[in-house]
Amino acid sequence: MGRWVLLVHGDSDGVCSGALMYGFLRRKNIEPQVYFTHPADLAKDLREFTRNGDNIFIADIALSETNLEEIVEVLRERSRYGEVIYIDHHPEPLEFKPGEIPHTVLVHDLCCSASELTFRFLEEQGFDQDYSRVALYGAIGDYVDETPWVKKVIEDWDKRAIYYEAGVLIQGLEGSRREYDFKRRVVVLLGRNDLPSNDPELLLRAVVQSRRDEELRLWVRENVQVYGEVAFVSNPHGSVGRAATYARVYGGKPVGLAYERRNNKLVMSLRAVKGIDLNTILRRITREIGGSGGGHASAAGARIEASKFEIFLELLNRYILSYKG
Repeated sequence: MGRWVLLVHGDSDGVCSGALMYGFLRRKNIEPQVYFTHPADLAKDLREFTRNGDNIFIADIALSETNLEEIVEVLRERSRYGEVIYIDHHPEPLEFKPGEIPHTVLVHDLCCSASELTFRFLEEQGFDQDYSRVALYGAIGDYVDETPWVKKVIEDWDKRAIYYEAGVLIQGLEGSRREYDFKRRVVVLLGRNDLPSNDPELLLRAVVQSRRDEELRLWVRENVQVYGEVAFVSNPHGSVGRAATYARVYGGKPVGLAYERRNNKLVMSLRAVKGIDLNTILRRITREIGGSGGGHASAAGARIEASKFEIFLELLNRYILSYKG
């Protein structure tokens, strides 16, 4: 039997998805390797961290048009020699169906969080019901806590305690960004079904992050800029996702955007009011100008060349106006 490699997103939903699979495999006395990735780097990370003969679990990673062919090529090769499980809840790429990836166990549904999909998948294989609370943490962290499954399962727990533990986890991870060794520790913690608040470092990081978030909110209020239907901030000292939300609110526009510059690239997060499909918009824009983009309808991200930011804003505005018109 080959080794197991878990490739998951580094936010709370991805971490919880990985932890659920970690806990399931530990019951079989299997110690998997855990790596964190994102859509733009999935192909590269598959080549770097996996090899033929590995069993691969991927969760909470959207398929990006930019490197779609390479991802499918690697998965086609890996699935010839080992098991591949792909669980995701993001909209599929334009003009592509995830089911077209051969020999892959695919769980794809927009209904709910990747954590919920992962738990329900493993539950069918006899996974311990007590791990449902880990899936709840992930669902809450991804703002998908109103599904029929969540509403039913949360009745098995003290709701207040679940939301408290989810808050500790979400804030603690947000304060850890690219600290992957720490995030692996959290995967192991949750994979043993331990409480997030039982980890002193995670708890402390959550407290510090909450203070930083308040500082970020006030900073965005004073620094938000407006371009047409988009309110944006650059290089916030904190979460770009939360900065995008605050930009939308304080800028009074239907779309908020925040970006941080990394060398000649802009890594962006966007938030929109209901009725605007950011996923489709960003996939179409990055097809035109290069880079990668996508996510959910109201919450998505993109990576582009810094020199193309003005044309990006212009195209983004055109698409937003098409929804309003």
